[in-house]
Amino acid sequence: MTDPKPWTIGDSTPGEQRHAPATMRNRDAIVDILRDILPDQGTVLEIASGTGEHIVYFGLKFPDLTFQPSDPDPACCQSIAAWTKREAVTNVLPPLPLDAQAKRWNLPKPAAILCINMVHISPWESSIGLFEKAADLLDSGAPLYLYGPYLRADVETAPGNLAFERSLKSRDLRWGLRDVADMDALAERTGFARESLTEMPANNISLVYRKQP
Repeated sequence: MTDPKPWTIGDSTPGEQRHAPATMRNRDAIVDILRDILPDQGTVLEIASGTGEHIVYFGLKFPDLTFQPSDPDPACCQSIAAWTKREAVTNVLPPLPLDAQAKRWNLPKPAAILCINMVHISPWESSIGLFEKAADLLDSGAPLYLYGPYLRADVETAPGNLAFERSLKSRDLRWGLRDVADMDALAERTGFARESLTEMPANNISLVYRKQP
């Protein structure tokens, strides 16, 4: 079985399996965070699953949980299904074509929601939609986990992240790195509170929010 070629944002090259090289660098660090925040049982919903490599790996690491991948891009959904089959994981469900900006998500309540590397590669309205629908779906105390590069007023932005920001803006002016303060404000408006901020590989961070009573 041959390995899929690396895939980057905006690459429309046909192919069933897509491979995001960064996944190999950050997946274990993310798992370390998830071990502390995920419940012992239930369904974990991932928004913007992309290639599907993360959620398939999580399925292998957390066999007692059920994982529900999703992505609005049909090619990504195809890749998610291909990775699920390739790794023979039985606790990863078929992907759903969910869009963060949709009016509603018609699905059962998840025990947790994950969103990795979506916030900066989408309009701000997608982040609003993510938090609003997470607020509708999650029970009090349930986690909403975000991962990616963010800006912070009290932390100098790494040169690599500044270059990435320019690259994102060149593709779509609505994209770009978000400020943690703005994410916290959005969380508060939608009934969440930030529980933690953790430094991650390659100048990324993990943000854990909890649904408030």
